[in-house]
Amino acid sequence: MAEVKCRGLPAFWLNAWLAAVGATVLVPRIRLRWTGDRTPVAVLSSEDGDPVEFLASSWPDAGFLDDLPIAEDWQGVGQVRRKVPAEAFVARARAARGHRHSWTLSSTMTDLAVDQHGEVAHAPFDAAGPGTIKWLHHRLVRLHGLIEPSADRIRASLSGQADRASSCGLAFDQTRLGSLADSTGGHLVDPVVEILAFFGLAILPVRGDGVDLRLGRQKRVVAVQRGWFAADEGRGGRRFKWPAWTRSLDSSAIDALLDVWNPGVQRTWGRVGVRAGWQCVRYLHRAQADRTAALGSERL
Repeated sequence: MAEVKCRGLPAFWLNAWLAAVGATVLVPRIRLRWTGDRTPVAVLSSEDGDPVEFLASSWPDAGFLDDLPIAEDWQGVGQVRRKVPAEAFVARARAARGHRHSWTLSSTMTDLAVDQHGEVAHAPFDAAGPGTIKWLHHRLVRLHGLIEPSADRIRASLSGQADRASSCGLAFDQTRLGSLADSTGGHLVDPVVEILAFFGLAILPVRGDGVDLRLGRQKRVVAVQRGWFAADEGRGGRRFKWPAWTRSLDSSAIDALLDVWNPGVQRTWGRVGVRAGWQCVRYLHRAQADRTAALGSERL
């Protein structure tokens, strides 16, 4: 068993957790566990070779990204951008049924929650972005163009030693934000981590309550993505909660673990190999006009 300890992917960092999970989605032969340290970090492993080499050889190229069902233009089934009419989503979902990456639709939006304009609801991890940030697939393509993938480049990211690039990334990572004292004033991300985090969304589908606001039966749509739980204090919306586990699991086993892990009953965590957990904390806006969206974390 070849193992790679990823000091650049600590479990408390939401994007790092998603990226570690994403590695197991992109390369099914890779397994993931977390160290037993006070600050757990990801350990990627494989029984038949170096996980980093497998990631490098499986790294998506431009053609791979164009074939994702959430691409703007895909197989002649209309266009999909930020605002997606329910009818366009239905047509795209029907065409993508059976596609290996049909999850790119089901983990980003749902027609089980439709607003008064007839548009489907987006997942919390598919947040709207300002200006040229646009929609999620557009962000992914831009990230892809920021690096020349290689085993050395990926290894540097996993070890936490890679240079960051100027980008908003997937637009929900709090570490992309600079402080008021920073001279650059821009956003900085590690494109390798962001791209892997995108694939981590595969096990986080989004669902709605079946309400179409065009029917006028209620005032708002309700869409919930897997892993988002009601806040413990009963207010402040939902929070995403995620665990760190001790056994080496592939993506299917991680999927199953999330089914049985109950973040609210800590005494049961050990039964499924979970030793720690976190929940997201939303970025506090600096002013009324500040529309920044970002997620930090706090330990459960």
